[in-house]
Amino acid sequence: MPPTFEGPTFSGVALRLEWVERAVALVTLTRPAQMNTLSHEMLAEFGQVLDLIDVPGTRALIVTGQDRAFCCGAHLRYFAGEDATIFEPFESRDPYFARIAVLFDRLEELSFPTIAAVNGFALGGGCELALSCDFRVLAQSARIGLPETKIGAVAGAGGVQKLLRYVGRGKALDWILRATHLDADTADRWGLCSAVVTGDELLATAVALAVELRQLGPRAVAQSKRAIYVSEDADLRTARRFGIEALSMLVGGKEWQEGMGAFSEKRPPTFDRW
Repeated sequence: MPPTFEGPTFSGVALRLEWVERAVALVTLTRPAQMNTLSHEMLAEFGQVLDLIDVPGTRALIVTGQDRAFCCGAHLRYFAGEDATIFEPFESRDPYFARIAVLFDRLEELSFPTIAAVNGFALGGGCELALSCDFRVLAQSARIGLPETKIGAVAGAGGVQKLLRYVGRGKALDWILRATHLDADTADRWGLCSAVVTGDELLATAVALAVELRQLGPRAVAQSKRAIYVSEDADLRTARRFGIEALSMLVGGKEWQEGMGAFSEKRPPTFDRW
């Protein structure tokens, strides 16, 4: 484990925030007995943590789970007994599902890159959590999938749409309807992750990726990330217009000047000031 660097920390009942490198935050889900499921407590604490790190100066976020699960999605006790109101008409429903969707949207909207270090099972909402991050690094023991059809449900927080975009209709239908658990090598072959490593190498690999990203221009990274997400839902002309506007915001700025100067002087750029 790399040394912890100074920054806002948090330790709650469901997760922990620490800094494993300068400007690199690590969130660890810490309810292994519940397979790190998305309890009300975890959703609330995740929101608090995002408030702490969504500030200028943060360059990357890594999310991982404790022990054998990354995250196994919704906490099933909310689906029965005293929590059965979750199945009432949508307008009056417990906001549980809406809170999950808000969390995943917030992750995508962060200006800095996010990395899921998938240490074990990432199923249902846990798979959706991983797909809401910009990068995924998988341990060889990882298993990911959207098996909601096994419990008479559907992945409702964006997982269906994201998996479809990654692998196409045929494989999305195959894996989702059959409730398939994908192993790490299959996920890698289909472009669902950046690397597959041993469990012992997982966190170090994710941190190395975060440090690599930290060395790039933060505004350029933020605008490039936003351009990718905007372009998914836009026609070509709209997406291209956004790209031109994003570039115009960068041209002539201090970050641009440092990058161009470093290129001309044949030296590595230093973006630590921005």
